[in-house]
Amino acid sequence: MINQLVFTVEIEAKSETIWNALWDDQAYRQWTAVFFEGSYAVSDGWIEGSIVHFLAPGENGIYSRIEKHSPNRYIEFKHIGNVINGEEQPLDEETRKWSGATESYQLIQGERSYTLKVEIDVMDEHLESMSDAFPKALEVIKNNCIG
Repeated sequence: MINQLVFTVEIEAKSETIWNALWDDQAYRQWTAVFFEGSYAVSDGWIEGSIVHFLAPGENGIYSRIEKHSPNRYIEFKHIGNVINGEEQPLDEETRKWSGATESYQLIQGERSYTLKVEIDVMDEHLESMSDAFPKALEVIKNNCIG
C-alpha cells in the first residue's frame, strides 16, 4: 500500500539558494547520503518532461519523469520503474505496485523565510525508514543554505 508523507522545514535563504541546495549535484549527493551513502541523480538539466535516474553506487535505483517544474518554486516527479546497472528495466509485478508514485518539492514564501514542503508517496515497507530519514535530510539541506 502507498502512503503519502509530508515533511517541512523553514529556511532563511533565497529561493535560488534553497533550490541549489536541493538539485546541485554536490549538494544533492550530501542530503541524499542520509538515505543511502553515495546516492546521486542523472538528469537532463531537470527539464519538465525529462527522465531522471536516482541512483546508488553501482548504477542501481529508480527512474522517474519530471511531471512539473517551476525553477526555484516547485518540482514533481512521477516514479516509473527500476534501474539496474544503469539500464531502465521493464515493469514487473513488484514494480507495478509503486509505479506512478509521486514526489514533490515546493518552496512556500513566508515573511522572512521559505518553507520547503516535501510530499512523497511511500510503500508500507519504507514508511518507517523514510519517516526517520527525511527530517534529517531536510536539516542537511537547511544547513547547506546557511552561510
